[in-house]
Amino acid sequence: MLKQFFIALSISTIIASPAVVMAKEGHSSDCASCHSLDEKEAAQLLSKIGGTVKSVKQAPVKGFFELLMEKDGKQGLLYLDYGKKKVMQGMVFSLETLQPLSSHPLPQQKQVTAVDPKSIPIANSVVMGNPKAAKKIYVFTDPDCPYCRKMHAELLKLEKITPDVAIHVMLYPLPMHPGAYDKARVLLETKSQDLLNKAFDGKEVPKPTKEESKAQVEENIKFANANGITGTPTIVMPDGKLEVGMRDAEMLVKMLEGLK
Repeated sequence: MLKQFFIALSISTIIASPAVVMAKEGHSSDCASCHSLDEKEAAQLLSKIGGTVKSVKQAPVKGFFELLMEKDGKQGLLYLDYGKKKVMQGMVFSLETLQPLSSHPLPQQKQVTAVDPKSIPIANSVVMGNPKAAKKIYVFTDPDCPYCRKMHAELLKLEKITPDVAIHVMLYPLPMHPGAYDKARVLLETKSQDLLNKAFDGKEVPKPTKEESKAQVEENIKFANANGITGTPTIVMPDGKLEVGMRDAEMLVKMLEGLK
């Protein structure tokens, strides 16, 4: 499965990401004498995520290893705790300088701020609101992402207070939520609003049954990877502008009203 390891390097994107670590200063290298991890073991631990572990170093905060990962020719960082049970995606920042800290050189990436809405594969979405509305927003979201679940509650409010907006829910399962992939598949297979609400409410949904739904999910992931959409939720506004992170219904209404 094509997956993405990256979070854009802007402060606003980092704040919107589910995993952000702040540090006042780096820790001593003495931890390496008690806690060790090599690339082979790291690859085994992260086998469900996929990708290649290029390097393992002590993270710039205590209690974590920093892993340089590569997938589809792109590199990014993950953080694994010393207990080797929990993994985080994100960046470490100094509280004093607000500059990123890393044991590996930070991957340089071009930040994308907008996409062409006409290029979005809307056939691979579940539509909320008014499908025939002139204004459309596209929400790249993961049913197992806690921020996406909060966002979904706001989308339910939005479709009630703004009946002239079509909300395309673009299922985009993240690698740290392995169960989200099959949930995304069954939602695309059924296009069911009821199942959509259940999935984002943390309730059980049926297993997927159609092979073509794999291609649909992969197409969403491929589009996101190619267009700088690296985390969830990410909203594409009608004019193509990317809004990273959760927005409440009232804010979305104001944003839509501000568009010409």
